[in-house]
Amino acid sequence: LRKKKKEAEAKAKAESESASTTPATTDTDSADGASPMVTEDDDKKVSLLGGIGGRKVGGGEKKKKRTPGEIRIQKDIAELDGGSVATISFPNANSLTAFNVSVTPDSGYWCNCSYEFTFTIPALYPHEPPKVHCNTQLYHPNVNTEGNVCLNILREDWKPVLDINAVIYGLIYLFYDPNPADPLNHAAAKLLRENKGEFERNVARSLRGGYVDGVQYEQL
Repeated sequence: LRKKKKEAEAKAKAESESASTTPATTDTDSADGASPMVTEDDDKKVSLLGGIGGRKVGGGEKKKKRTPGEIRIQKDIAELDGGSVATISFPNANSLTAFNVSVTPDSGYWCNCSYEFTFTIPALYPHEPPKVHCNTQLYHPNVNTEGNVCLNILREDWKPVLDINAVIYGLIYLFYDPNPADPLNHAAAKLLRENKGEFERNVARSLRGGYVDGVQYEQL
């Protein structure tokens, strides 16, 4: 009996020593010693933390910053009031910095016809004046055949306190009271100063599509 007892104790001791030298299998190790398994959910978490395609998630793309000119012109357009004489249109509904103004004087040399002007608003507006071009060929002391417009507030008399309304009113005023003292069409200005009757006939001829000073005008 003593011999069997010693054999049992020796066997138990050997098994105990064997267990202490064998590494235990953990939850993160597979039975064959492979690396820990990464689940699909774990992979999504890593991707989201690092962003998708190099972009951070959740922030979205930043909106384009508006220029001071765009901010100011939005205010100016909201306050436009040209009455029935001047109307405004936007060829591009997404842009407020380029638009057309149609002027239809109800009296004067150029009455009952419409004249279109293009306004282009610079980025530094209102510190710089808008650029105005006459799209309608016009026999006028203050507008040349290339469509350039001579209006003092578009040049040296421009101030940041002025707005689009002021320019439109200035254009309207040119049709009611042209200024031969500051001309672009010098021949027309000279004739207006010296012979208003002949000047009026030239305007009427130009509106019918006739020739004036060697230039044929579009019939309006």
